[in-house]
Amino acid sequence: MDLLTPDLGLFIWNFIIFLLLLIILGKLAWKPILKSLSEREKGISDSLASAEKIKVEMAQMKSENEALLAKAREERAQMLKEARETKDKMINEAKELAKEEASRIITDARAAIETQKMAALTEVKNEVGNLVVEVAEKILRRELANKAEQESYIRTLSNEVKLN
Repeated sequence: MDLLTPDLGLFIWNFIIFLLLLIILGKLAWKPILKSLSEREKGISDSLASAEKIKVEMAQMKSENEALLAKAREERAQMLKEARETKDKMINEAKELAKEEASRIITDARAAIETQKMAALTEVKNEVGNLVVEVAEKILRRELANKAEQESYIRTLSNEVKLN
């Protein structure tokens, strides 16, 4: 059983060595170890703060991007609306111009037709008048081949003209 119970001298030497080791470690190792631990703790807290800051910035950038996308969609919709309105306006203007041009062409054609009709009627009247004069002249020459008959016919016509 001697092996299981420690001797008092051994116990004291172990205790002295432990205290020396503790003092040596306290002077040489604990300060650098604690210093590196505090630096590491500070680095971790700084990294966590930086990560939180980046997270906030990312959320802000995401909301800004969403706002920009919404604005871009709105502008695109507005531009499409304006393009449709411009297209409809141009189509309506083209229709109006086409109607005006067609109306003008029809009016010009009617005027040209009326002018040609009047010219044709005048020409027909002139021709008819010339034909009537020629026919009347031929009839009168034939009927009034005699000079005495001509003179009596002229007197009769002059009397009729004075009576009217």
